[in-house]
Amino acid sequence: MSTTSRPRLPSFFRRDRTRPSGSLTSRLRVIVILFAVSIALLGLRLIDLQVVRADTLSETAIQFRSRTYTIPAERGQILDANGNVLAVSRERYNVAVNQNLVESYVRRDEDGTIVGRGAPAAANVLSPILGIDEARLAGILHGGETKRSWVYLVKDVSPEVWRQINSYGIPGIEPEQFMRREYPNGRVGASILGFLGEDGEGEHGGQAGIERSMDEHLTGVDGSLTVEISRSGAVIPTGRTIEKPAEHGASVSLTVDVDLQFALDEALERSVAEQGAEWGSAIAIEVGTGRVLALSDTHTFDPENPGSGGSVGSRAIQSPVEPGSSGKLMTFASAIDQGQVSATSVFPTASTLTMPNGETIRDNEPHAAENLTVAGILAKSYNTGLIQIGDTVPDEVRFEYMQAFGLGQRTGIELPAESPGILADYTTWGPRERYTTMFGQAYALTTAQLGQMTATIANGGVRTDLHIVDSIILPDGTVEPTIVDEPVRVVEEETAQEMLGIMQAVTENGSTGYYARIDGYNVAGKTGTAQMPDGSGGLSHRVGTFAGVVPADDPQIAVAVVVYNGQGPGYGSETAAPVFGEFGAFAVRHLGIPPSPVPLVQYPWSEIELQQAAAGGLLSENGSYRESVDR
Repeated sequence: MSTTSRPRLPSFFRRDRTRPSGSLTSRLRVIVILFAVSIALLGLRLIDLQVVRADTLSETAIQFRSRTYTIPAERGQILDANGNVLAVSRERYNVAVNQNLVESYVRRDEDGTIVGRGAPAAANVLSPILGIDEARLAGILHGGETKRSWVYLVKDVSPEVWRQINSYGIPGIEPEQFMRREYPNGRVGASILGFLGEDGEGEHGGQAGIERSMDEHLTGVDGSLTVEISRSGAVIPTGRTIEKPAEHGASVSLTVDVDLQFALDEALERSVAEQGAEWGSAIAIEVGTGRVLALSDTHTFDPENPGSGGSVGSRAIQSPVEPGSSGKLMTFASAIDQGQVSATSVFPTASTLTMPNGETIRDNEPHAAENLTVAGILAKSYNTGLIQIGDTVPDEVRFEYMQAFGLGQRTGIELPAESPGILADYTTWGPRERYTTMFGQAYALTTAQLGQMTATIANGGVRTDLHIVDSIILPDGTVEPTIVDEPVRVVEEETAQEMLGIMQAVTENGSTGYYARIDGYNVAGKTGTAQMPDGSGGLSHRVGTFAGVVPADDPQIAVAVVVYNGQGPGYGSETAAPVFGEFGAFAVRHLGIPPSPVPLVQYPWSEIELQQAAAGGLLSENGSYRESVDR
């Protein structure tokens, strides 16, 4: 029997019985291990993404689809002493369109019927509100081939206009809220209030006046609103919304009375215009408190449009001038306070006088020589008499009085860039300066300092710091009143009373301050005129001043006026005194100050008049007339 052999398979199909059978199992084990490791790594990665970094990744994703809007903080108001608004921030809106969304707008009539779609329908309802041609507006809303998510339609509209626009619910019409500063009284008190703008570093804030000096209090902290948006720019209704409320600024209440401010502005502007002067400044101060009732500067700017022209800042506190004869008040006061003279002390006066150190002093105009009382020398404003009075007090002592009255130092008023004035130490005075400083030359003071000096005499010889900020009113209603430094006694009360008495001669016939009269009220004051350098180095320019108090018998208001470079003589009697008279007449009525119940205090002006009055028994114990006299 033959045996048939089976064909032999190729070696690679034959089972290698010599190789261990566990090698296949090893390969499978490796594959399983690798698979398990991969699964573990993927699991760890998943845990990292969904657990460990889930919040971070979620926050990042939200940030990518979030938009944050600023909620502007309201800047605090500036109020006058009676609560009238002088500066306020109003809510305003810029309106823009997201061109990607507006095409989804569907306009329906009252019964729900569709009457329009997209940009044309939106333009039809918005055109009358925005004042933009309907066809042109439709083009803006529709956009071109490339849509933009923010295109301005109109800027600076009121909340009422925005609410009207928003009432149509047009997709993509979005607001941009901001605050606009408004000054309801226009230029009235502009040099006090200042304005808002950007500084050299691009920071927005107060740039002058109270807006600058109180910027830290007035400025609030903006809030924010963050919402989630889709790719098209639409807000996701169910998305996360984060709102941080704005913190509004505090309000500032001033000591200024807006009606008094308007009256002083008008009186000053009128005098400057009539005299053809370069500028004028004035201040009214409440006697005893240092509260500034009004502070005026001519040629001021529009605070809502400061770039349109006008002087920025306040000359009343920034521009020192020589006061001329108004400065004599300090010389009179120091001599009386030192007990060297009284109102009826007599000195010889002539048009010119050569002093022991060889300096010759002249009066403004030639006059006959006569013996005058201290009261008469003040009334006629004779330099030759005044320097004899001043010479009774050592320079060092008189200099100390000048400092005590506030010269060479700031008044304390809360306005920026206040000048301390110019006052050289007495040790640097030359032979002539020791006399010229007696009658208001060789030093300079601001209008505010002149007013403070006058208020010191009116306040029984006590100087108080000036302040124009009455209080800070926090957003929660808490009131923080202004705290001022302790008052400083400058001269004794008896000295101040005697000064007020002799200063009342200023409005008498034959004196220099006739135009400062106020019917029914006793006025105490002093006129002044000083020469000022012109552009060529000469002294052709003049500054006229007036410092006064009303009522003189019960001082309530101290006023200082400066009129710079009036045409003609430029005397303070003609340029500054009328401002006091006009403003004072309004102020006493406005504040309800009763008329003077006693007659004007009058002293004999000459030695002859003094002797005759004494012989006739017409004088009281202090040397003044018992009854009014006609000179």
